[in-house]
Amino acid sequence: MTGKNIIVIGLTGSIGMGKSETAKMFERANIPVFDSDAAVHGLMAKNGPAADRVEAAFSGVKGVDGIDRKALGAKVFGDGVALKKLESILHPMVSAQRQAFFEQKKHQGHDMVVMDVPLLFETGGDQQCDYTVVVSAPAAVQRKRVLARPDMTLEKFENILAKQMPDSEKRQRADFIVQSDQGIGYAETQIGEIIEKIRQKIRTE
Repeated sequence: MTGKNIIVIGLTGSIGMGKSETAKMFERANIPVFDSDAAVHGLMAKNGPAADRVEAAFSGVKGVDGIDRKALGAKVFGDGVALKKLESILHPMVSAQRQAFFEQKKHQGHDMVVMDVPLLFETGGDQQCDYTVVVSAPAAVQRKRVLARPDMTLEKFENILAKQMPDSEKRQRADFIVQSDQGIGYAETQIGEIIEKIRQKIRTE
């Protein structure tokens, strides 16, 4: 087990697939969730431990509330070298927070945790997981959900999709798939079944 005797479930899904709602369902089932995006936000917030380091590397991106993500995005977008520099600052910090979270939950008696990562397969994060769960919905449902968001354009949506592994490939690589287009009750049932299947595997190992 990658979380030092606690089962690590990697949760992912392309934009608009319902991953955030699914993460809440795991929490309601008493499975703690480590939100990687929230960790990054915290690191770059006003008094976040990464704010000064990011400002030193990318001058002019820090404002009164911490790192201005739009300004930072403009500096790293399409620049592989700049992105790698940013990742070299953030990834070790996120990794340390994640490991501390796993240890804390293990000491509290939990047998499994969820690692919520938008680009799980794209970044190789699935190698740190015992099981992977992909949240999926038909492309038409995904498109409708995303284009209903404020400040979203078709061009922006297509740019995001271009950076993400195709849903079909994620589904092939996943240990479990949650269909998010059949209503919350159906999704909750799937989550319960996934948790039970994993617990059964733990018992038989």
